[in-house]
Amino acid sequence: MKATPDSSSSMEEILKNNRKWVDEKKAADPEYFHKLAKGQKPRYLFIGCSDSRVPASAITGTGPGEMFVHRNIANLVVHSDMNLLAVLQYAVEVLEVKDILVVGHYGCGGVAAAASNKQLGLIDNWLTHIKDVVRLNETEFLRIADKEQQLRRLVELNVIEQVRNLATTNIIQNALGRPNPPRLHGLVYDIHDGLLHDLNVETDIINEFKHIYGVEAIELAEEAVEDIQAGKQQPAPTEPKPNGKARKEEEEQARKA
Repeated sequence: MKATPDSSSSMEEILKNNRKWVDEKKAADPEYFHKLAKGQKPRYLFIGCSDSRVPASAITGTGPGEMFVHRNIANLVVHSDMNLLAVLQYAVEVLEVKDILVVGHYGCGGVAAAASNKQLGLIDNWLTHIKDVVRLNETEFLRIADKEQQLRRLVELNVIEQVRNLATTNIIQNALGRPNPPRLHGLVYDIHDGLLHDLNVETDIINEFKHIYGVEAIELAEEAVEDIQAGKQQPAPTEPKPNGKARKEEEEQARKA
């Protein structure tokens, strides 16, 4: 495919900026890139929105090697998203990050699209996860009369729910059973003033549901299956389904009642 003049000039600008950045880094520290090449040991995992106005390193003041990054539309943590789970597992179990940040932002187009009830195509399947946040918080959401404030609150509620989703992954649950598990944080970035706001998401609540999400729940389920197979425990009895004649008699009695 032949490059157009516009595409050539845009790539020239990218390459020019790259070389300028390299020169600046080498001027400040001649060994800068040699140090980076030795490996990474980031303290943070940043899970944020793909919005081009929310650059992870820039808004957190971190440099190369300090933050591992995963981004998607509306900063969602979906338990079936293998991309996110791969990033999360590598960050937690290999890089051993200390803090995981779920970062949303006011003015998020994904959140606004989910709240609009408009059909947009393939992305609707992804935005359903935000609609679930509306469903879980419908009373609070509908009480907010101002549309802009409603969307701002939905951005916050979405971040809170994604932190909870993060806490219920088996990766984080397993990490909680080891020394020094990563801390989870929910933040919102305000594009209007550039400030990050900590939502102080309470993740300890997940301890109340360890019997559902924790490793112990899996072990108990496996033990129960083994007991049933060994004949030590009988499965819960089920009521026999009525045959056709009996079903008709029941329906007739119900109509008379």
